[in-house]
Amino acid sequence: MDRTKPRLEHTVADGVATVVISNPAKRNAMTAPMWSALPGLLERLAVDPAVRMLVLTGAGNTFCAGADISSLRDPAGDPQALTVAAEESLAAFPRPTLAAIRGYCVGGGSQLAAACDLRFAEEGASFGVTPAKLGIVYPASSTRRLVALTGPATAKHLLFSGELIDTARALRTGLVDEVLPAGELDKRVDAYVRTLAARSQLTQAAAKEFAAGRADRDAHWAEQARRSGDTAEGVAAFLERRAPRFTWTTGP
Repeated sequence: MDRTKPRLEHTVADGVATVVISNPAKRNAMTAPMWSALPGLLERLAVDPAVRMLVLTGAGNTFCAGADISSLRDPAGDPQALTVAAEESLAAFPRPTLAAIRGYCVGGGSQLAAACDLRFAEEGASFGVTPAKLGIVYPASSTRRLVALTGPATAKHLLFSGELIDTARALRTGLVDEVLPAGELDKRVDAYVRTLAARSQLTQAAAKEFAAGRADRDAHWAEQARRSGDTAEGVAAFLERRAPRFTWTTGP
C-alpha cells in the first residue's frame, strides 16, 4: 500500500471501530474521493455487530486541516454536497462517536469533528471554521450543528473571522469536551471507549436519538427496554456488585 496516498483507514478491535484520516502530504486534508468514501464506510461499520462505538482521528500529529481545495475544483461537481453527505452520515451513525484530535482541526476537519458525539483534544490543537477565507457559504446544517455546540456568539466569531482558536477556548465554548496533556490523548481515549463498551447499548442508542431531537419514539424505547431485559440485568448486577451483562444491540 502507498502510505502517502490520501485515504481513509479503518480497524475494528475490542468493539471499537477506528477511522483514520490519512493524507500526510497535506495535513490530512480530505480529498473529494475521501469525502465520497466516508458514508459507505460508515454504513458498513454501522451493520457490523462487532462495532460498539467509533473513533475518528487523523494520522500522525494532525486531525484534519480541512478539505483539499485542489481536489474540489471540478465545476461539474458539487463539493459541498460531498462534505454535507459525509458529515450527516457521521452524525447519523447509530453508536457513540468520538473525535480524537491532535494538531489542526480546521474547515472540513471541524465539520467532521462537530458531527461526532464527543470531541477529546490534545493540548496544542488548533480549531477553525474557515469558509470566509474562501468566499464559501457554510452549509445550513453545519452552521446549526456548530451553534448547538458553541452557542451563537462563538459560532459567529468562527464563521465571520476564520481565525483559529486554541484548546482552552475550544473547551470553554463547548467545541471540545476534554483537553488532555501532550502524550495523554490515546490513553484517555482507550480508557473511555472501554467504559462505553461496557455500558448499555440500549441506553446509548436511545440517548443519542433523543439528544438529536427526536420526540416520537418514547414508546418504542420503552418497549425495547422491556423486551431486552437490560434494565433487570443492570439492577441485578448493581445489587450483586458485579459487572452487568447487557444483551441489547442495535440492528442493521
